[in-house]
Amino acid sequence: MDKIKTRAFDKWAPQLGWERKDDGSWLIWRDDPLGDYPARMNERLIHWARTDPDRTWMAQRDGDDWQRISYGALWRDVQALGQALLDRDLGPDRPVMILSGNDLDHARLALAAQHVGVPSAAISPAYSLVSTDYEKLSGIVEQITPGLVFAADGALFAKAIAAAVPSDTPVAVARNPVEGRDSPLFSDLLATEPTDAVARAFDATGPDTVAKFLFTSGTTGSPKAVIQTQRMLCSNQEMIADSYAFMRSQPPVVVDWAPWNHTASGNKVFNLTIYHGGTYYLDEGKPSPKAIGETIRNLREISPTWYFNVPAGYEMLVDAMEDDDQLRESFFRDLNMMMYAGAGMADHTWRRLRDLAVRTVGAEILLSTGLGATETGPFAINCMEPQEVPGNVGIPSQGVVLKLVPNGGKLEARLKGPHITPGYWRAPELTAKAFDDEGYYLLGDALRFAVEDDPAQGFLFDGRIAENFKLRTGTWVAVGPLRAKLVDELGGLARDAVITGQDQEELGAILIPYLPTLRALLPAADRGALSDAEVVDHPAVRDELARRLGDHAARATGSATRVKRVVFIDSAPALDRGEVTDKGSINQRAVLRHRDHLVQALYADDPRVIHPDMGEAAA
Repeated sequence: MDKIKTRAFDKWAPQLGWERKDDGSWLIWRDDPLGDYPARMNERLIHWARTDPDRTWMAQRDGDDWQRISYGALWRDVQALGQALLDRDLGPDRPVMILSGNDLDHARLALAAQHVGVPSAAISPAYSLVSTDYEKLSGIVEQITPGLVFAADGALFAKAIAAAVPSDTPVAVARNPVEGRDSPLFSDLLATEPTDAVARAFDATGPDTVAKFLFTSGTTGSPKAVIQTQRMLCSNQEMIADSYAFMRSQPPVVVDWAPWNHTASGNKVFNLTIYHGGTYYLDEGKPSPKAIGETIRNLREISPTWYFNVPAGYEMLVDAMEDDDQLRESFFRDLNMMMYAGAGMADHTWRRLRDLAVRTVGAEILLSTGLGATETGPFAINCMEPQEVPGNVGIPSQGVVLKLVPNGGKLEARLKGPHITPGYWRAPELTAKAFDDEGYYLLGDALRFAVEDDPAQGFLFDGRIAENFKLRTGTWVAVGPLRAKLVDELGGLARDAVITGQDQEELGAILIPYLPTLRALLPAADRGALSDAEVVDHPAVRDELARRLGDHAARATGSATRVKRVVFIDSAPALDRGEVTDKGSINQRAVLRHRDHLVQALYADDPRVIHPDMGEAAA
């Protein structure tokens, strides 16, 4: 097969070392050491404010135009807001909690807080706006005891604030102050005159200063507050700079929708623009049929040099690019590389992206993924070499040591490096359980060699250790790879799958439907007339799903890779119950816990269940 031709750009030149121990464990590391990095992220902000103050740092849609903030203006705003926070006597025990989503005010407030040694905590807006019991929000407030809360629109968040935030906690807003509270306007905070106290507070911070808290998804109980230190953030950015070496000479342009309460964008993307003097365009779209239009609008206008999305988002983009030359040409024009995460990418999406790139710019664009966690900064393991199929998560980044430990027939991944969290806020027992006796963070994921016993060729994700289970026969099922394989082989009928079958004789799956593809299977008269529930139950959908499930079953190599029965989920995955994050990632364990009635239906004579041998698929 011809070598993959990709658009050339500057990237890493890793020197990998490894050792296999007598107990079957492996250590894999980089012999090329991690470069120097600043003690605090805002050192980079100050650098760009002084060397290129007029360069755009961040831009947000304002009608048909963009509201832009330059590095010079950002530096002035950070000092003013930093003084306002110092005036309120905030600190690690009284941090800033941000309830609303990505916007210019959120970004400036978070940077100002960490500048003066005050941690911030961006909270999923869904905990306030989608949740009905506010249980997760209340648990977070109890954990971190915020000294100031920020919400862009006080009226929009008022009900959640009343339910979860103590009455004496001030709530800053961009508009609509909260009645009966100390509720300063963001514009008033921004008008604060900075004093020498801001510089003194900044000088007092260092690598071990807590910059922020990020919360795990909280699929079992309250979300955990993961400490993010300045050392974590800064070392992680130097790891990224080694991988994406083109950014050192070409400041990145990103168009990004992913929420800042998640580590992928809240740490990695947010900070890589500051580290390299890049420009961050806020995308208020989402990878959903209702919101992808805004993403498409932005990408028609702004050409990114580096792009991130989840696989479902790429699926929607390639659908649009097939018929939208302006979108396709703008998207690929300046693009050095694309990254996906959050779920496995289907082969057909991978191939279509590659084909569209070749059609547009005459070369493929590197499409890569990696592996990390909120506790790892997140950047830890990364793939920068072209692959013929999706799935290779790569090798350790500079400064990272990967330990692979045999566990239940798999290799469990553990990590050590300057990018690892010191632990969970005010939770010493949870912290102790997160590390092994050699100080390695327990990632909870299994990996397998892409090429047997050759770490240099990278690794494939081999499932979450806690998700894998045994069939009644005693055969282990690797849930993560099987989910990705099933979704791919169903050819776009489902955007994700939850695998069932623990202590059963065969595997089943609860499918999350991809409605645009399902509607395309219907007669033209039905496509816009039927409800979502009617679509998934339509004979044309059921017959096609049975046929593709039969093809999947025929290709499977054994009972641990063969799904024999499926059912569509009966209502949208619920954030309150931890079934889905606001980034769209589905949690296998939480869905199984809360959808036991569907698990029972899969193994009963239930008419909703689809088998490979039913309908036209049996012909």
